[in-house]
Amino acid sequence: MINTLLFDFGDIFVNLRKEATHKAFEQLGLKTFTPDLDELNRAFEVGALSELQFLEGFQKHLPGSDLQTIRAAWNEIIGEFPLYRLEFLQLLKPKYRLFLLSNTDAIHIAHFEQKVGLSFARDFYNCFEKVYFSYEMGLRKPDPSCFKTVLSRHDLQPKNTLFIDDKKENTAAAAALGISIWHLQVGQEDVVELLDKKIL
Repeated sequence: MINTLLFDFGDIFVNLRKEATHKAFEQLGLKTFTPDLDELNRAFEVGALSELQFLEGFQKHLPGSDLQTIRAAWNEIIGEFPLYRLEFLQLLKPKYRLFLLSNTDAIHIAHFEQKVGLSFARDFYNCFEKVYFSYEMGLRKPDPSCFKTVLSRHDLQPKNTLFIDDKKENTAAAAALGISIWHLQVGQEDVVELLDKKIL
């Protein structure tokens, strides 16, 4: 019986505008994300780089852009957070143990909180027993250690835990540990359909 829900964040609760970010960087002169920029992102997501180091890493590819402009382009990805999803979480809170597990970075989280407002962000965070951001954990999905950390810290049983994420590699890693999964199809499904899925 499922008694614990472990949620991803991006494209589960807050909408991501990936094309908007790519377009913003193209306008600055960056045509493609190179392997070293992908590695820069991964390092920033596990807290291995400071915000300044991360932005300066991008600036090497965009010498004509200042750090504030680069930060703004990076934040274009953060879209809207529909209120109905927060209300859905608040309905779940009395019935399940809720946790958030997100691959994200300090810049995106600060922008999210500024965008929705501190009151909304606080209400969102308060739905969870614990919020896990990769840049604070020093781990990112699909590393099995991410899931093992959450399970062990809160004495959770994999068979009683449902993990919801939009990336196949993440749900596959969770499933390999015996965790129940919902690989949510962005654009076709919404997290509020959870109770209709008959997987709880």
